[in-house]
Amino acid sequence: MRRPFVAANWKMHKTVAESVTYAHAVVPLVEAITDVDIVVAPPFLALPAMADALADSRIKVASQNVHAASHGAFTGEVSLEMLQGSGVTVVIIGHSERRQLFGETDAGVNAKTRATVGAGLTSIVCVGETLEEREANRTFDILDRQVRDGLAGLSPEQVATQVVAYEPVWAIGTGRNATPDQANEAHRHIRQQLVSQFGDSAAACRVIYGGSVKPGNVAELVGQSEVDGALVGGASLDPTSFSEIVAGSRSTAI
Repeated sequence: MRRPFVAANWKMHKTVAESVTYAHAVVPLVEAITDVDIVVAPPFLALPAMADALADSRIKVASQNVHAASHGAFTGEVSLEMLQGSGVTVVIIGHSERRQLFGETDAGVNAKTRATVGAGLTSIVCVGETLEEREANRTFDILDRQVRDGLAGLSPEQVATQVVAYEPVWAIGTGRNATPDQANEAHRHIRQQLVSQFGDSAAACRVIYGGSVKPGNVAELVGQSEVDGALVGGASLDPTSFSEIVAGSRSTAI
């Protein structure tokens, strides 16, 4: 079985001080949960402080984005070396908001993913269809393209250690979410694409669900055979809520 993986994506929320307060509150709430990988992705400015605050815990710190280049004239961007120096070990790549609001492409996602994996960090590569694409019965075509192009160039061994997040775009921040059956179907298809592209070892790649995950629905979602965890947005901003989601994800733990 694949070990459950739960990541909090705070997006543009919380100051540095608020982030540290959160860290101190959440650690005791999840310290007894040893069979789930837990990740928190605060804003860039809070990364070093969060890494310090969580240094003695099992919670890893993630970045919400990265630039593929190691350095250069890229105003406002952050490199992998900078992230590693701030204590980051995980990077979220290609979130639907980055694709929709900031014009990120599959090729850009691939460049960031290859750079991240090459640097020894774990990538959470986000894929998912819009409501228009789902209603046009294009969900699987979209997922195939995003997985194929986003992870191109990685070795089977590298893919096996990464994370793919399925985000039905129509469920992010809307209060709607895919039904457990819909989520499982999409996750199964993603895993089939991974195996087709990279071989049987790629089945070990964890595929997690992102889309209005809450304490009340996480157990049913993660209880599906192909769902290995959750990428959590708004419900992760409260430490108690997030700890309940982590606890609820244990339904598939070894």
